[in-house]
Formats: sequence, C-alpha cells, structure tokens
Amino acid sequence: MLNDNRPLVSIIIKALNEECHIASAIESALAAIAEVGGEVILADSASSDRTVEIAQRYPIRIVQLSDIRDRSCGAGAQLGYQHAGGRYIYLLDGDMTLRTGFLPAAIRRLEKNATVAGVGGTLTELETDNHEFVQRVKRGDLSAEPGPVLRLDGGGLYRRSAVEAVGYFTDRNLHGGEEGELGARLRARGFTLERIAVPAVDHRGHSGSGYRLLLRRITSRNACGSGETLRAALGRPHFPLVFQNNGTLKLALVVHAWWASILACALFISPWPLAGLAMAALIAFPVVIMALRWRSLDVGLYSVVAWNVYALCLLPGFLRPRVPPTAWIDSTVVKDATPGATIEPFPRPRVTAARHDAAPAARSA
Repeated sequence: MLNDNRPLVSIIIKALNEECHIASAIESALAAIAEVGGEVILADSASSDRTVEIAQRYPIRIVQLSDIRDRSCGAGAQLGYQHAGGRYIYLLDGDMTLRTGFLPAAIRRLEKNATVAGVGGTLTELETDNHEFVQRVKRGDLSAEPGPVLRLDGGGLYRRSAVEAVGYFTDRNLHGGEEGELGARLRARGFTLERIAVPAVDHRGHSGSGYRLLLRRITSRNACGSGETLRAALGRPHFPLVFQNNGTLKLALVVHAWWASILACALFISPWPLAGLAMAALIAFPVVIMALRWRSLDVGLYSVVAWNVYALCLLPGFLRPRVPPTAWIDSTVVKDATPGATIEPFPRPRVTAARHDAAPAARSA
C-alpha cells in the first residue's frame, strides 16, 4: 500500500524535441495538479533541442533517458512511471495541454467504482491541415461518446493499483500503440476503462504534409507498433483483446491479403493484358472507395498509402527483439521538483510550419 504522504496524482509528460510546446504542456499540468494535489514529471527521451532547458524553469521533476537507443513511445511513459509516486497516474504528450476540471471529475469516477482502471475525457485537435488529423476529426476518434471504451488514446487518468496488477505501465518495446496494449492488459485482468463527457486535452499535432508525417513514423519506427504489439501479446491472456478496436493492425492484415490477391492475378490469370487489367482494378479499387468516402481523391490516396506503410512495417515490428518490459530503464534525474518555487516567465520559441515539421514526432518519445 502506498504511503499516505505520497502525492494523489502524478502527471507524466513524455516528450522528445518539443521545445515549441513544452512550456504550454507543463503550465497546463501545473494548473491541473493545483486542483487536486500531486506532482508533475517530465519524461524526456534525450531531446536534442531546448525542451529540457525550458522545462528547468518550472517546479517539476525532470528525468531523461540515458541511452537514445531506448527511445520509444512505451519507454517514454514507462520512464516517467518509474519515478512517479502518485495514487493516480495521468499520461500527457508534450504537444498537448491538459484542461482544468478534468482531474477532479476523473478522480470522482475512479473512487466511485474500484473496477475502473482508467478514465479519459474528450480531446480537441487543434491542427486540421494534415491528412491524418483531418480524418481523425471527421471520424471523431478521440472525442467518443461517454461510456466504456477499449483504450484511452490521447491520455487518461489511471489507477496505480490497477497498473501494478498488470506488472508495468507501458511496454518499453513498443514504438506505437502503447495505450491500446495497456488497455488490453487491464481488461484481461477484469478492469474496465471509461471516457467521460468532460474536456480533457487539446492536441497540437504536426502540421504540414501527411506524407512527411508517415516518413517520420517509419524512421522513428512508430509504424512498427502494430507488429510489436502483436509480438508482445503472444501467449499472454490479453492476446485476443489486442485485435479489438485496433484498426491499424486489422488493416495491415487486410492489406497483406490485398497484396496476395494482386500477386495471384499475375500468377494465375492469362493472357498478360487481362492479368494487367485485373491487377490495375485491384490497385485502384481501395483508392476509389476511400476517395468517395472522404469526398477527396487526395485524402483517399493518402489513406491507401498509409495502409501500405503500416502493413510494410508489421513484419519488422513483429520480428524485433524484445527486452523484459518490467526491466528498469536507465535514466538520469536532471532536476528534482522544488515545491513552492516561483514559475518565471520564459520566452517561447516562435512556432513556424517549417520548424515544426523539422522536429521529430513527439509520439516517438
């Protein structure tokens, strides 16, 4: 049992090269924690920009990866969890801001029902000029109706005792999909997750080309997350649950079947002109369907390209060697919290589209 002197809530901010947004994220976390009491921890994945320099102006704990080879979405959150002492854990990305009012509402819900392991709220996307975020907003992915959910994408408040029951917070081996994998482990142990009709976070994602974002997700191995999640679940009680509400994994498997169909046309249809026609029809079919769905050829084409990217990365992710997810992540405490310290104003970098696109994705943190 946790000591009564420990904080009620630990807000973990995971970040990698978020100098443009980290001040807003930290200030919002401090404002939110002031409502309930607790601590704010920045889990930095060895940023090469001014993220840590800016964060040091605030009364928070800053911990940083010792080895950049440990960088991953799962490692960033687990790193913060290693240094957190709160009864409840909130996970916030470095390009998000947390709304006041959410934590008290989420705590009330968690204290009302002991089987609820985590509570999320609604998320507002502030960047809508990117193919991916346009689709997210139209689908309403993260602004779901209140009620039971399978995972808490976009962050949530978790009960520490539930996390301890499943062994660890997030899997350090995962470069993507860590919230879904956590949700599957919790649900396999009989816990539930809920979303309440309270605004929780604002997300300022990456502006500019969706194709540039896809390339970034390949180089950061974020696109390998589905394969890594599948590998992590082998032989585990939550294996069947990783397929629930995991559209990326399902689509990747469908795309593999689509490739097999195209190859079958080349091998078994003759003459060649007829085989070529069949292959062209199969290639064009999903593009046409998605273009009609989104009423945009550009968005429809992007959708199909994205499917292929995640399908290509499924196997490398599945085959990637794993380390025990419970193993301690080597890190350095750059700065410990200084309760009562005065927050000095810090001049924030001017955000430009070019600079923002050049920064590595925060979700690889």
